[in-house]
Amino acid sequence: MPTIALLNQSGEKVKDLELSAEVFGITEINQQVVYDVVNCQRAAMRQGTHDTKGRSEVRGGGRKPWRQKGTGRARQGSIRAPQWVGGGTVFGPTPRSYAFKLNKKVKRLALKNVLSYKLNENALTAVEAIKFEEIKTKNFIKFLENIKVEGKTMVVCAPEELTAEAVYSARNIAGVFLSPADNASVYEILCYKNLVLTSAAVAYFEEVLK
Repeated sequence: MPTIALLNQSGEKVKDLELSAEVFGITEINQQVVYDVVNCQRAAMRQGTHDTKGRSEVRGGGRKPWRQKGTGRARQGSIRAPQWVGGGTVFGPTPRSYAFKLNKKVKRLALKNVLSYKLNENALTAVEAIKFEEIKTKNFIKFLENIKVEGKTMVVCAPEELTAEAVYSARNIAGVFLSPADNASVYEILCYKNLVLTSAAVAYFEEVLK
């Protein structure tokens, strides 16, 4: 069973926290599963609002440009047909959703893999809890300095720990993202160099992903 040092907000070690081997103890990362879930999550983020006009939507072209026979030219029904300049687009993109479905077991397995990956890479830090009495960015910066975390960092906490003081103190720090455990995604975790979990977030992942 893997263990990790549990720190308080001052950076002092409180105890050794035992982690679930099923959630944090995967040694051989399933890259295909992680790729599938990241691809699914990025596809769902696409707006899909692109649109082109077909021949029925472009302006003009209501009259036949010349008679059907007798001119020696090819027959034409409209000057807004696709072969004309200013005509409609054939098979152009139209508004649609890029989202596709993945099984829940696949999503859970991918989340287990990335959590284990962060632990294996020594990029996972566990803290007892995060609590701020006032809204001050420097307090959150001091907290990150205390636990010796540098660079892009994702802090995951329990939903009840996501107070206004914590959210507003963290939101103006470049490269720092604060997220509740029930909304943390595989893609977001991989986007950040460091992952900081509160003990409540660890308990949430171990309960949900087992």
